[in-house]
This record gives sequence, C-alpha cells and structure tokens, in this order.
Amino acid sequence: MIKKGIILAGGMGTRMSPLTKAVNKQLLPIYDKPLIFYPLSILMLAKIKDILIIVNKGQLNQYKKLIPNGDNLGLKISYLEQEKPVGIPDAFKLGQKFIGKNNVALILGDNFFYGQSLSEKLKKCINLKKGATVMLHKVHNPELFGVAKTNNKSNKITHIEEKPKKYISNNAITGLYFFDNKVVNYTKSLKPSKRGELEITELLKIYKRNNQLKAEHIGRGGAWLDTGSIDDYYKTIAFVQAIENRQGLKIACLEEIAFLNKWIGKNEVLKQIKFYGNCDYSNYLKKIIKS
Repeated sequence: MIKKGIILAGGMGTRMSPLTKAVNKQLLPIYDKPLIFYPLSILMLAKIKDILIIVNKGQLNQYKKLIPNGDNLGLKISYLEQEKPVGIPDAFKLGQKFIGKNNVALILGDNFFYGQSLSEKLKKCINLKKGATVMLHKVHNPELFGVAKTNNKSNKITHIEEKPKKYISNNAITGLYFFDNKVVNYTKSLKPSKRGELEITELLKIYKRNNQLKAEHIGRGGAWLDTGSIDDYYKTIAFVQAIENRQGLKIACLEEIAFLNKWIGKNEVLKQIKFYGNCDYSNYLKKIIKS
C-alpha cells in the first residue's frame, strides 16, 4: 500500500519564458486554479495524505502562501527546495528521508490527468507491494515521447524507449509513477546522461530488467496533458474550461475531494471560503457544503 506521494514541482519552465521568469510554472493558472492543484488532486484521489512538494530554490514562500501545511485539507504537506533540476529521479534522492522505508508515488507538477475511471485505476496502483507501475496513455505522435510496449496479458512492460525513431508503441509514459522502496537505492546507482541529468527511463529499465515493471492505462475517454509548452498550456486551460462550464462541476477542487473523503468538515470548508474571498471558486464550495 502506498501512503506517501511526491510532487516534483521544480524545473525552470524555460519553454514558457517569460511567463515563468516571475512565477513558478506550477503556480500559473489553469483556468480557475493554479496548476499545482491538479497533480495534488490526483494524489488525493488516490487517498494519499502524506505529501512532499519539491520546489525551486527561492520559491518556497509562494507555495506556502497558497498551501501552508495541508491542515486545511486534512493532509500532511511538507516541502523541500531543489538547488537545480537534474532529472526526475532526483526527487527520490531529495526525498529519501521523507520516503523512509515506505513505497511512494511520484507525479510531475506540470502534468494534467482526467478520466471518469481514473479514481479506480489509482486505487489499483496504490495497492502496489513490490516493483513499479507507470501510467500510460495512447498518443498519435509517439516519436515525441518516452514510450512503453506491454504484454497485453500480464500488463508488464517489455520495452522502453525515449522518443523512438522507429515505431515501437503508441503508449506514452506519463508523469505518474508508483514505486516500491527499492527506488531509493536504484536511483543512487544511476549516472547522469549526456545532457547531465538522471533519466527516469533508465530508472524504469532497472525495474523492467527485474521483471517488476507494470503498466496501468488511463484508457479511452481519459486525458493526459503536459503543460510544458505555451501551446499545451493553453490547450489544458481550454479543456478544463470546456468541461467545467458544460458540467457545472470543478476539476481538481481540493476542498471537495477532502470533504467527500471526510478528511475535513463544514467548518474547514467555510475557512477556505473566507481565505479565497468572493469568487466563483468560493461559490462552488458553498454549494458543496449545502448539498
């Protein structure tokens, strides 16, 4: 069972400059909420309550102003500052003390996930006892992503390649991973690639060689969006806007998830309404506690 989660919210956001010169990418708005709400909501939907957020050096106060320590959501949230981005697996080096002897989930702070059956898939993933599970999603341009080929019967991953020149699979590796505790020691064995970073694909290959790497698929009707570029950023905003305006429901409403999970009560929601002030988000929270 996985009870701890890490959000890697570092990175320089250079592809979105100059927007990211003054504000961390994960604090930019995705329609009506900051981007960081979306990966945090995924961990909450997975019933993970002990969460470490890794941020860029010098940006800690920006995050704490928005999400102090998690008490307002029934969570335990802690922070670590990253000197400089040196690859996704660095999260396990920085978070070694936080992880301890536990298994852990990792989600990238600029990834957006959506799907009606997503909660059920997350519940399966957190039941991991050993090995690793990665979330995959079908794409029409696999040459732009790290991809994985799977055994259809066992769902075990048989091949991984970063941005393949020849077609291998159209299953892209998303930024959502679930690992057993061996991930800490495996990360220590990694060496920087030619671009000077620790590569997540190399970490996954260790699990694959040990025949302990499985896939979970977001599935048809679900969505995975990477907000790393200006175009993808605005596509994500348009997606959220369309869904919320059509359905009248909010995606990644943290207080709603916490309230429905009975992690917080009506009084905590009222405090959040006061914190956010007179806005559409607060009006939505008022409807939640009345229903």
